[in-house]
Amino acid sequence: MTDLSPSAEPIVSARGLKKSFGRKQILHGLDFDIPPGRIYGLIGHNGAGKTTTLNAMLGLTSYEGTIRVLGEDPFARRAQLMENVAFISDVASLPRFLRVRELFALLTNIHPNFSPEKARSFLEGTDIRPEMKIRTLSKGMIAQLHLAVVMAIDAKLLVLDEPTLGLDITYRKRFYRRLLEDYMTEERTLIITTHQVDEIEFMLSDIMFIRDGELILHMQMETVSEKFSQLVVNEPEHQDQARALGPVYEETRFGQTVMIYDGVDRALLEPFGRVSTPTMSDLFVALMQRSSANPETAR
Repeated sequence: MTDLSPSAEPIVSARGLKKSFGRKQILHGLDFDIPPGRIYGLIGHNGAGKTTTLNAMLGLTSYEGTIRVLGEDPFARRAQLMENVAFISDVASLPRFLRVRELFALLTNIHPNFSPEKARSFLEGTDIRPEMKIRTLSKGMIAQLHLAVVMAIDAKLLVLDEPTLGLDITYRKRFYRRLLEDYMTEERTLIITTHQVDEIEFMLSDIMFIRDGELILHMQMETVSEKFSQLVVNEPEHQDQARALGPVYEETRFGQTVMIYDGVDRALLEPFGRVSTPTMSDLFVALMQRSSANPETAR
C-alpha cells in the first residue's frame, strides 16, 4: 500500500468496503488509501466491481463499511463533496442535443468549479464553435470537447470511467497526454478506469487490480519492476528449471514460453532466457488467472 506521510491525508480512504445486490456480494471488504497528487489506474474485468467502487466514492450508491472522500462520507454529504470532485464517464455521455455553448452553461449551473472561460480557451485552435450541436461533431471533435470540459473543472479529485471508449488510438493518446500536461498538479488526484491499460501505463503513479470484488494488487508503479518479472525462455530444455522457480503465470506466445514471477530474484531467472518487467496488460492477465482462491493482496 502507498505510504502516507503524517501531513498527507488521503483523498480517499476505505475500510471494509462491501456492497451487495440482493444475495450477490459485489465488493468483499476493500481496504485502501489514495493519497493526493497521484494518478491511479483502477483495472478489472467487466463485473469485477470497478464501477461499484467508483459509485461508492462518488456517493451514488449505499455500502457497508466506511469510505471517506476528502474527509467526507460521500453518500451522506454528496452535495458538498461534489464541489471538489468531478466525474466524467465515456464521451457518449455528453448530451448530444445541446449546442456547445449550452453545454457550458449547463455545466456552469451544475458544477461550482467549472470555468466556461477555461473551456473556451482549451478549444482554441480546434474546429469546434460555440453554436455547433454536439450531435454534429465527429468522434475526434467530441474527444476534444470532452477534454476541454474535464480540464475546465477545478476539482481536487477527478474520476474518469472509460473516458476514451470508442475513440481511435490517435485521439486516445492525445486525450491522456494533454490531460497529464495541462491538468494534473500536486494538489489533484486522478482515478482512471480503462480497458486499454497499456496506453495509460506511462502516466500512472499507482495501480489497483480488482477481481471478483477483491483488490488483488495495490502498488506504486515504481515498485512493480522490483516485485514482478517476465521471463521468455530461450531453450526448451530450460523450461522445467524455470518452472521450478514458481511462476504465477505461464503461456506460449508466438512459439515461445513466457513466464511471470512474483518476488523471484532476477539473477535466478537470467540463465534461462530474456528477463524484463511485464507490461500492465500482461501482469493483469497473469494475476486475473491465478488459481489461488484467496490471493494475498500485493502491497
